[in-house]
Amino acid sequence: MRLRAWELRPAVGANEHHSRGNCSRILLFTMAQRTGVEDPERYLFVDRAVIYNPATQADWTAKKLVWIPSERHGFEAASIKEERGDEVLVELAENGKKAMVNKDDIQKMNPPKFSKVEDMAELTCLNEASVLHNLKDRYYSGLIYTYSGLFCVVINPYKNLPIYSENIIEMYRGKKRHEMPPHIYAISESAYRCMLQDREDQSILCTGESGAGKTENTKKVIQYLAHVASSHKGRKDHNIPQESPKPVKHQGELERQLLQANPILESFGNAKTVKNDNSSRFGKFIRINFDVTGYIVGANIETYLLEKSRAVRQAKDERTFHIFYQLLSGAGEHLKSDLLLEGFSNYRFLSNGYIPIPGQQDKDNFQETMEAMHIMGFSHEEILSMLKVVSSVLQFGNISFKKERNTDQASMPENTVAQKLCHLLGMNVMEFTRAILTPRIKVGRDYVQKAQTKEQADFAVEALAKATYERLFRWLVHRINKALDRTKRQGASFIGILDIAGFEIFELNSFEQLCINYTNEKLQQLFNHTMFILEQEEYQREGIEWNFIDFGLDLQPCIDLIERPANPPGVLALLDEECWFPKATDKTFVEKLVQEQGSHSKFQKPRQLKDKADFCIIHYAGKVDYKADEWLMKNMDPLNDNVATLLHQSSDRFVAELWKDEIQNIQRASFYDSVSGLHEPPVDRIVGLDQVTGMTETAFGSAYKTKKGMFRTVGQLYKESLTKLMATLRNTNPNFVRCIIPNHEKRAGKLDPHLVLDQLRCNGVLEGIRICRQGFPNRIVFQEFRQRYEILTPNAIPKGFMDGKQACERMIRALELDPNLYRIGQSKIFFRAGVLAHLEEERDLKITDIIIFFQAVCRGYLARKAFAKKQQQLSALKVLQRNCAAYLKLRHWQWWRVFTKVKPLLQVTRQEEELQAKDEELLKVKEKQTKVEGELEEMERKHQQLLEEKNILAEQLQAETELFVEAEEMRARLAAKKQELEEILHDLESRVEEEEERNQILQNEKKKMQAHIQDLEEQLDEEEGARQKLQLEKVTAEAKIKKMEEEILLLEDQNSKFIKEKKLVEDRIAECSSQLAEEEEKAKNLAKIRNKQEVMISDLEERLKKEEKTRQELEKAKRKLDGETTDLQDQIAELQAQIDELKIQLAKKEEELQGALARGDDETLHKNNALKVVRELQAQIAELQEDFESEKASRNKAEKQKRDLSEELEALKTELEDTLDTTAAQQELRTKREQEVAELKKALEEETKNHEAQIQDMRQRHATALEELSEQLEQAKRFKANLEKNKQGLETDNKELACEVKVLQQVKAESEHKRKKLDAQVQELHAKVSEGDRLRVELAEKANKLQNELDNVSTLLEEAEKKGIKFAKDASSLESQLQDTQELLQEETRQKLNLSSRIRQLEEEKNSLQEQQEEEEEARKNLEKQVLVLQSQLAETKKKVDDDLGTIEGLEEAKKKLLKDVEALSQRLEEKALAYDKLEKTKNRLQQELDDLTVDLDHQRQIVSNLEKKQKKFDQLLAEEKNISARYAEERDRAEAEAREKETKALSLARALEEALEAKEEFERQNKQLRADMEDLMSSKDDVGKNVHELEKSKRALEQQVEEMRTQLEELEDELQATEDAKLRLEVNMQAMKAQFERDLQTRDEQKEEKKRLLIKQVRELEAELEDERKQRALAVAAKKKMEIDLKDLEAQIEAANKARDEVIKQLRKLQAQMKDYQRELEEARASRDEIFAQSKESEKKLKSLEAEILQLQEELASSERARRHAEQERDELADEIANSASGKSALLDEKRRLEARIAQLEEELEEEQSNMELLNDRFRKTTLQVDTLNTELAAERSAAQKSDNARQQLERQNKELKAKLQELEGAVKSKFKATISALEAKIGQLEEQLEQEAKERAAANKLVRRTEKKLKEIFMQVEDERRHADQYKEQMEKANARMKQLKRQLEEAEEEATRANASRRKLQRELDDATEANEGLSREVSTLKNRLRRGGPISFSSSRSGRRQLHIEGASLELSDDDTESKTSDVNEAQPPQSE
Repeated sequence: MRLRAWELRPAVGANEHHSRGNCSRILLFTMAQRTGVEDPERYLFVDRAVIYNPATQADWTAKKLVWIPSERHGFEAASIKEERGDEVLVELAENGKKAMVNKDDIQKMNPPKFSKVEDMAELTCLNEASVLHNLKDRYYSGLIYTYSGLFCVVINPYKNLPIYSENIIEMYRGKKRHEMPPHIYAISESAYRCMLQDREDQSILCTGESGAGKTENTKKVIQYLAHVASSHKGRKDHNIPQESPKPVKHQGELERQLLQANPILESFGNAKTVKNDNSSRFGKFIRINFDVTGYIVGANIETYLLEKSRAVRQAKDERTFHIFYQLLSGAGEHLKSDLLLEGFSNYRFLSNGYIPIPGQQDKDNFQETMEAMHIMGFSHEEILSMLKVVSSVLQFGNISFKKERNTDQASMPENTVAQKLCHLLGMNVMEFTRAILTPRIKVGRDYVQKAQTKEQADFAVEALAKATYERLFRWLVHRINKALDRTKRQGASFIGILDIAGFEIFELNSFEQLCINYTNEKLQQLFNHTMFILEQEEYQREGIEWNFIDFGLDLQPCIDLIERPANPPGVLALLDEECWFPKATDKTFVEKLVQEQGSHSKFQKPRQLKDKADFCIIHYAGKVDYKADEWLMKNMDPLNDNVATLLHQSSDRFVAELWKDEIQNIQRASFYDSVSGLHEPPVDRIVGLDQVTGMTETAFGSAYKTKKGMFRTVGQLYKESLTKLMATLRNTNPNFVRCIIPNHEKRAGKLDPHLVLDQLRCNGVLEGIRICRQGFPNRIVFQEFRQRYEILTPNAIPKGFMDGKQACERMIRALELDPNLYRIGQSKIFFRAGVLAHLEEERDLKITDIIIFFQAVCRGYLARKAFAKKQQQLSALKVLQRNCAAYLKLRHWQWWRVFTKVKPLLQVTRQEEELQAKDEELLKVKEKQTKVEGELEEMERKHQQLLEEKNILAEQLQAETELFVEAEEMRARLAAKKQELEEILHDLESRVEEEEERNQILQNEKKKMQAHIQDLEEQLDEEEGARQKLQLEKVTAEAKIKKMEEEILLLEDQNSKFIKEKKLVEDRIAECSSQLAEEEEKAKNLAKIRNKQEVMISDLEERLKKEEKTRQELEKAKRKLDGETTDLQDQIAELQAQIDELKIQLAKKEEELQGALARGDDETLHKNNALKVVRELQAQIAELQEDFESEKASRNKAEKQKRDLSEELEALKTELEDTLDTTAAQQELRTKREQEVAELKKALEEETKNHEAQIQDMRQRHATALEELSEQLEQAKRFKANLEKNKQGLETDNKELACEVKVLQQVKAESEHKRKKLDAQVQELHAKVSEGDRLRVELAEKANKLQNELDNVSTLLEEAEKKGIKFAKDASSLESQLQDTQELLQEETRQKLNLSSRIRQLEEEKNSLQEQQEEEEEARKNLEKQVLVLQSQLAETKKKVDDDLGTIEGLEEAKKKLLKDVEALSQRLEEKALAYDKLEKTKNRLQQELDDLTVDLDHQRQIVSNLEKKQKKFDQLLAEEKNISARYAEERDRAEAEAREKETKALSLARALEEALEAKEEFERQNKQLRADMEDLMSSKDDVGKNVHELEKSKRALEQQVEEMRTQLEELEDELQATEDAKLRLEVNMQAMKAQFERDLQTRDEQKEEKKRLLIKQVRELEAELEDERKQRALAVAAKKKMEIDLKDLEAQIEAANKARDEVIKQLRKLQAQMKDYQRELEEARASRDEIFAQSKESEKKLKSLEAEILQLQEELASSERARRHAEQERDELADEIANSASGKSALLDEKRRLEARIAQLEEELEEEQSNMELLNDRFRKTTLQVDTLNTELAAERSAAQKSDNARQQLERQNKELKAKLQELEGAVKSKFKATISALEAKIGQLEEQLEQEAKERAAANKLVRRTEKKLKEIFMQVEDERRHADQYKEQMEKANARMKQLKRQLEEAEEEATRANASRRKLQRELDDATEANEGLSREVSTLKNRLRRGGPISFSSSRSGRRQLHIEGASLELSDDDTESKTSDVNEAQPPQSE
């Protein structure tokens, strides 16, 4: 049933392809060539050449391309032509058509460089069109995987792709996500690596529609993990068939079973649908467990939402589950007869008969399923039982019922099918038919048989079939989990793979879609939250400003609408509530839902009555319409309990096991029967999507089991399973895979845009992009941004080096971008969406302008060049013509011919000219030489300057490194703060325990209160009885009726109050339940943390024991070496000076630390005092609470006694007095406030007076200042000159400071770069430190063994080690001196900090020295590196041992103190403590011996492997040396041959030279003869003038020949000399070669001898270690026997050991707290130093600002002087005019006054300027002082740097001396190891045999260790049980608290009722007073009436007295009693209020 072998995986940025993939591409190409398969590269990598095509880039920029919506393609590309208001005219790119589009519909297009980008989060324009276009382009190119931020989006290719082979797995293995193209393997690899590195659980969430490829991707993830994390080497034997049904235990079985679990689950849980041939009809969560090393150790599968209704009916062209078709097709005849199988068409539940799947054979798939079951370890009986159940499900559908004639009762006409069914399920046929047709129902306490209708019987059968198949599927999953479970191998972490349906939106959606969409809402919320956290981390890491938004909260309203339990209840809660009511229907549920949630923002009612949907919910993916048909049925999932009992009692054990849990759910069946009687369910479509209660036992564990008889709905069960799943996912690091179906036709290469867009919306990809848009999605590294966009800002960045961040800031400033569009971080620059596209457009336009300009320049240059060439050609033609004409004229002229013949002979005359030219050239060369020498001197001088600057920069770099060390210490402090917070957490836990104790006290008080309340209730009853009696005595029958009505009203009010309180209580219960769930999650997290801490504590204990052992051994070594300290006195004297300096530094730091300690002690004292005060206050509060309770009791008693009316009046008086007191207090406050106001007024008046006096003083000063104005002007001029001088000096200083600042900035940038590198190194060092802790014990033991061996080998090595130990002792003596000053524990912690900082500095200096030595001495690199590494390791181990010794001693002393305290507390525990000490010693001894044995065994194995490796290396070296010797021999032969050839050449040249000399002598003879002949001829006077011309010619010829012979002779002599020199050189070279060869041979011999010596030394070490092993083996055998005896005792004493450990841990925490205090003080000191630096920088800034202000003031002063001069000139001119013209005198006088006023104003401004100048001068002086202080500090820093350089040089000298000594020692050792090689080689065989025996013994020891570990695990289980009990007690406590709150509420209500009773009493009293007054008035009227009657006068009644008259007439003959009058007066009073109204 595996239909598609394709998959999905995440993507990488487009610009990373070039850096990534040449190797992987070559591998893929070769793989494809060999196998002949299609090249997988085209399905993984993008062709960048097509994308980076400049033509497409130009097209994009020129056309302004955008996206517009399209019905056919989703979106189409178009270019903007014109904008018309809100609409835009565009031209389609495809066909050139024009269209008008709204501006809002247009979406921006990305530049072509973002085409087919692997991570869509990198798109600069993040919109739907760009995302769809990118996916479409990649899909059409065969790239199905694409990243979108955290998502990996995959589109189903509907064909097989060659990207899932083992070669591809190996290609992705070990690679990071961004290094490879997107793939599901990259997601799996990143999850696997994160799990191993971070020790954090991982999850991979695969969601999508049916047919999108979720299942295939899940299988590929499992395939990858099984290949990568397999626990065996041979992974390729997965396909070996396993014939036997029993599982054979072998390596790799687990991985094989994990892969084989998929075929089983697919055959039982997958089916063919319209969309997908292999659709998973259930969700699953596969948890694969890994151990610490990364191997698979087990797996677990949880399933969700099985579509069990598919077993009963299917839609058209769909199939039921595959197993039915496989069974019917693949079963043999024997199996068919056993299972009673028939043809496909005979089964009613196979709705569409047999539908084949293309490319699949059900028969073959059945065999595969059976084979997979055998591999999973299913027995034959289990398989047969499962197939029987499958056959029985089909038989259920063939049972037919008939309606009887007279009644509606159903009957079964034929029971053959029932017999087959009962045979398969092991039931009785009669009982089965009775249970179906007439089931028993419980009515009251009796059971009654009820007849069923045909519809009810059909429904019951279908429900049974669905339930049976679901139980079978659940059992199958449980059985697979059992097979995959490995209890022996514990999993450290896991990777979970979630394969669940994605968001579904149909036309009408049912209950199943609600559950699926609810799940996807939760998953999307998880994604939003994860993405928000990652964005937040990125922004925090880069340090940019951003208002953080938790996008996970956006989905909370919709989730609350579905899952909220109350206030108002959600959809699921309302559905569960409706299920409880028998008369409820789907319609009532919808009405109640609309009533409760109608106003919710995410809920909508149907708009029209015709709408088919009942309601609508607005999810994040869109609106979803829901139809609520059959929701109650689906939620209840009713079953016939009678048949369930029969199935539980089945004779088939398998069936009985499937149905064993249904009997406990009796209430459910009776509920179903009651419902079925009320309304009959429809038969057309019953979908049973649910989880039955039995699932709680298998899928969710026992934690979710419900009580017996508890009715659980499907919604509740699904909600519980989902909350558990979400809790698991929240505790993991999620990886998201989103699968997308491209089309519904299952066609490859076709993509429906609208379908893909809908899925992107539903899958949350667009939601993720929405979140990206909120922030800054595009981010670029500084260098890349500068490189790409510097062209837009050509002059913004100056020449020379500049930090990337500064350069980007300048570029952004030059670009003038809106600050809201970007953020600049530490290493990147962040942009909003769309900004990069805008920059790309501008860049393209700029490049086009540049290219056009460049082309124009090039064309101009070429044109000018062609023009010049043509001009030259023209001039050449003219010259040629002229010369040709001249030649034609001269060719026949005789003198021309003579000239042409004589001219060649005139070369001799030109020699002088040539000499002169040569001299001139020589002069020029000399001048050039002088110039070059001058330039060389200048370059040397510059070189020296640069070297000096380099030294300065090195000093500054040193300072920066010191700052880095301080930063490192800050990081350590932060880690310490983290520990502090953990301690605070522990303190909070202890507080919780204290609160529990307080709760117990409050419970006791609650009991007292209950008793008190009972007393109050009794008293209230008595009072009510007395009151009723009084009312009976006072009131008539009418009054009783009225009082009864009042009581009814009161009762109604109380009833309404009780209803409100009931609602409140229900709300609180819901809140408590949610809080309980949160507390449970917190408890689980705390349990995990506790487990981790217990593991850490156990590791610390083991380390403690090992450290104690090493300390003992070191003490032994110290005792040996104490006597040998005398030899080291000389060297100690040399080091004494350094120690003195260190002492001085230590003394200074001691003083600082003493101050810090004193402060810390003061703070601790304050803290203790505060804690005491808090405790005292708490005690006082408790006492006050007790007093308060006693006061309450007394008050209640007093209220009992106050029954009389007089006491109530007194209470009223007291209340009145209280009110009077409060008014008096208010009056006092008012008077005080008035007094304060008066005082404030007085103060204001005084201040105004002072202010006026100050103003008068200022005016006087102003007058005097005007008089002195002229003098001040002169002084200002002088001051200005001085200021200009100062200004020049300051400008020079400022320039120097600016230069220094630039240098410092450059150094800072370099230091930041180095700091980042050092951060990476620090992380590596942390890893190395952890490894070093593990190897520390081994190193200590090796050191001891090496010391013993070196004692035997040579005395010199012993002396060197003694010197090292002496230095360690000196250090320890210094530490002891420091320890004497303060307490021991505090001193140790302080020394650790100081020494760690010094060690870091020394290590950094040592590294720099090493680099210098490596550059100077390249030939000795390897040896020096080895020496340095050994020295550093020895030093680090010794320092660590010393530190650990100090800590161990401190812990031991603390432990002793604690033991003393315990002994002082109780003498009973002394015996137990002694026994515990003995047991601990034995336990430590045994564990130490075991550890020694294991360590030694490992050591021996390592030594043997090292020896083998060294032997191989030795053989390799021998072969290399042979090759080298052969090469040298060949070179020697070549040199000899060359020498011979040169000798032969020399001989030939010598012969030639001799021949030339002979020829020369012959020529000389001939010359002499010719001269003699000439003389004879001259002497002879015959023929004197005849042959003179011929003789001269011959003479010249002979002279030329003589000169030529001379030159040839000279050349021959030179050649001979050269050959002789070459011969000498060859001889010298030969001798040197021979000497070099001999030296090389000697050095090789020496190296061989050294290697032999090393081998002998190692063999001796092996012998010594073997002897130790034999001794330890004997000890181990003895210890093993002792261990078996002592183990039982140890188990009993583990609890005591744990208590002691806890005490030690508490002390450690105290010590850590003290450490933190010291670290805080150090931080404060550093902060103060940083503040000083910041102040210096601010002072520099202020100085610059002051200089600027001074310049401004000077300019203003100059302008004011100019104005003054101008005013004086005007004044003089006016005076002249006044003198000249007397007529306009009055006007001029006015002008004069105006000008004088202006002069006065100018003088005032001048004064202000001068005061400002004085202020500026003061500021300038301060700044100069600050600059001086900074200079002094700089000088101090430089002196300190010089001191550190001197110290470094001294260390270099010591290092060189130690190296020389070490070389001498090595030479001495090597000389002694020649003789013993042969003897040791014979012993190696014996050693190997002994090693094998040791390995066997080691295995036995490991078994013992495993037993002890098992026992420890049992103890841990007991501890967990205790924790569970504690949780139960907490729950009980919470319940008690709730009960107590209820009682308190009742008490308050009782008090309120008491106050009401008091009020009613007072009211009655008032009414009684009124009645008495009325009675008196009536008696007066009666008396007057009597008098009138006696007199006989007329009786007249007023209207107001009519009621009273009637009363009098009716009672004229009666005497009114007091009771009657009181009652009647009360009636009157009751009648009065309505009149007043």
